[in-house]
Formats: sequence, C-alpha cells, structure tokens
Amino acid sequence: MMLSRAKPAVGGDPPHTDKRKKKGRKIPKLEELLSQRDFTGAITLLEFKRHVGEQEEDTNLWIGYCAFHLGDYKRALEEYENATKEENCNPEVWVNLACTYFFLGMYKQAEAAGFKAPKSRLQNRLLFHLAHKFNDEKKLMNFHQNLQDITEDQLSLASIHYMRSHYQEAIDIYKRILLDNRSVSFNAYLKSPFVSFFCNWFGQGPSVLQI
Repeated sequence: MMLSRAKPAVGGDPPHTDKRKKKGRKIPKLEELLSQRDFTGAITLLEFKRHVGEQEEDTNLWIGYCAFHLGDYKRALEEYENATKEENCNPEVWVNLACTYFFLGMYKQAEAAGFKAPKSRLQNRLLFHLAHKFNDEKKLMNFHQNLQDITEDQLSLASIHYMRSHYQEAIDIYKRILLDNRSVSFNAYLKSPFVSFFCNWFGQGPSVLQI
C-alpha cells in the first residue's frame, strides 16, 4: 500500500510565533537570579559560562554561595577549597569556607578557616558559635562583647541563649526584634515550631510573642 502526504511529516519551518518567542527570550543576569534567590538558576548560568569560557569574576565563590544556600554543603566545600588555591584568592572566601565547614560539623577546620578571614560581623558570629561548641567561655565572652545591636547579631545571641537553656533571655530578644521587624516573613520565623517549643516550656504558649 502506497502512502502519501500533502506535507512532510517532519521538517519545515517552525511557526512564526515560535520564532518571535525565541527572539524575545533573554538570558537572565546573575544579579537578577541572586536577587530572586533562584540559586539553582544561578548555578546553571555560572556553570554554562564556565563551560564556554565566559566565567564571571569569582565564579568559584558564587557557585559555592549558591550551593551553600541550596544545602549542598559538599559542593560548596569543593568550590571554596578550590578558590583558596587560586592565585590572588579573594580573602572573603575564608569566612564562606568556615561557614561551610561549620554546617558539615567540621568545627576545628571551621575555626582555622575563620581566623584566616578578614574581620567582619559574620566572622565574629561564626567564631562566637564555635566558642560555644568548644565550651570555651573566655572566647565566648570575647566574641559576645563584639556583637552589635543589629538583627543578625541579636538572632545569633538569642540562639546561643536557647542552646544554653537561657530561655527567657532568648524570648526577650525575639520579642524586641519583633517590635522592629514587622515583616510577614520575620513573623513567620518567630512563630515557627522552634520558637513555640521553648515558649511552651514556660507554659506560656505562642501567645508570649504577641505584641
């Protein structure tokens, strides 16, 4: 039996609408992806540019940063360690590497990398938590004194209070921060099961955070 087609089964020009769609597509910039917290998209873009020889500045750091925020700490560790071996290594890599070691439970390595980093608020918070892990009260108090009245530092302090069973001190910090941060996302964090748990410890329930 002979078969015939008025039009070919494959090939031919695609519809004009497809062409218009393709012409309208733009490759997003790294800054746009990071601002949208699209870390998967950012890694894809960075890896593509690396593959075709169009690397961004500090590509290792950015891939490590994105991998860290995606919870892929081993990938972040690989990128950051490679970055430390580069000539003219960006000094900021050391605090990022230290944080990655910390999340992998490699506390000695985290401390060693942390002390190589330039002084910063993040470095101080990291070393503050490491001092708690090592039960080093002298270092703990030194880094405590360096904490400032900014949200990140105060949240760090609150978490240390909680881990040291100073529940009321932790609650007081969270309540004070809540007064200054009325955003929905921050409210959601404060009313998470974690916070509710230590509020319930006192029999007060989540209502303790109602201000």
